[in-house]
Amino acid sequence: MHRPSTFRQLVTALFTTAALLLSPVTPIARAQNTRARVTQAPSSSRELSNARLAVFDDVWRTINERYYDRDFNGADWEALGPASRSLAAGPRTQAELYEVLRRMIGQLRDPHTRVYAPDERTDWHRPRSLSVGVRVREIDGGLIVAAVERGSEAERAGVRAADAVVSIDGEAASTVLARRLAMHQERRQVGRQLDQSVALAASPSARVAAVARLFDGPRDSFAAVTFEDRDARRRTVRLRRVLRERAPSLGVRHVDGFGVVELTAFTPEVAAGFARVLRGRLQNVRGIVLDLRDNGGGEADAMVDVASFFLPAGRDLGRFINRDGRTHLDARTRAAMLSAADAITPFRGPLIILTGPRTASAAEVFAAAMKEQARASIIGETTCGCVLGVRRRHTLPDGGVLEVSEADYRTARGVRLEGSGITPNEAVTPTLQDLSSGYDRALQRAVEMLKAMFKN
Repeated sequence: MHRPSTFRQLVTALFTTAALLLSPVTPIARAQNTRARVTQAPSSSRELSNARLAVFDDVWRTINERYYDRDFNGADWEALGPASRSLAAGPRTQAELYEVLRRMIGQLRDPHTRVYAPDERTDWHRPRSLSVGVRVREIDGGLIVAAVERGSEAERAGVRAADAVVSIDGEAASTVLARRLAMHQERRQVGRQLDQSVALAASPSARVAAVARLFDGPRDSFAAVTFEDRDARRRTVRLRRVLRERAPSLGVRHVDGFGVVELTAFTPEVAAGFARVLRGRLQNVRGIVLDLRDNGGGEADAMVDVASFFLPAGRDLGRFINRDGRTHLDARTRAAMLSAADAITPFRGPLIILTGPRTASAAEVFAAAMKEQARASIIGETTCGCVLGVRRRHTLPDGGVLEVSEADYRTARGVRLEGSGITPNEAVTPTLQDLSSGYDRALQRAVEMLKAMFKN
């Protein structure tokens, strides 16, 4: 195909994560709206204040003009402007200014609209995030360690999957979670008493975001975290908040004659690799389990490339709609890849997709299309519900970057996924025992279903 991709013109990428990520939707080199960077520090407090306000005004105005929802997702954007602007003039450091900006943007309750300070810019193909070495999720009302990063301080300290997070810096973990959730609630005021009703009322996407930000704090600072193991033994460890880089990956293995493919993002490299493994290692498999549980999205073109291996060319994958209600584009499968110079040979065997709360953005578009067209069964948990589109990145006067959700998504049947996500055909949730023993209940159920298909 020689014409430019419509996807790449409108939504060069769909990427979200519930955590505090320093991973842009598109590489900074692709920013289409550039401004001259401030190369010299202001020489006086007045100049400093004016420089801060210039950044603030640019952020507020850009969101006001471009945001996909004229009602700003229920936030009073007009009132937020003056109230937040007075705070933006006072910060002594750039970090404080960007905290003011993030608090204002947080009122939109939209994980795709976000701002990055100049030193936080990065190539989203290798996203970076602040981490203390553990990934936490909610199970049975508790905050439970789902995974421990290899080589991390947490691993060296003996923290294990299935341990419960009891407190952070001396504060009950449930209270910290309630405060994180409060940031997603409309018209909540600083100083208002926090209670468990906040947690109960939060949307699934807000809960994912809040849990992922449980250990938020300045880079290279320490969090004193108390864990409790399954024998009720407690330990408190100091974990450094470090910036970790994670490259999107494609993992392939065979289980009982079926192919299990884990995609952690949709990128051109991952899509091209997927095409290669279909022609090679997966050439003779009877069915495929596609694991998207840790897939936060990626480039829309790459997602369409992968989808095109499972659906005939020309199938409707949904559409993106702007603030005026106009359809900017219809996403459709194709006969040749954009990510590689390859024709697409469809895989016609059965497909099962694994999803979870961290399945987001382009991964949700993919799963929704496969489910609506009865091409795949979905097993696991409801997805994030984070499916807004960012058209382009906006460079701020100080060199920071703003990303604004400019398009909403509807499936081919007109279903909106933002805030609700995709409900699996069969719900499978990991238990504490599963985490402790390393048993993958959802994967085992998927393999059982594939086996049953070939027995009948």
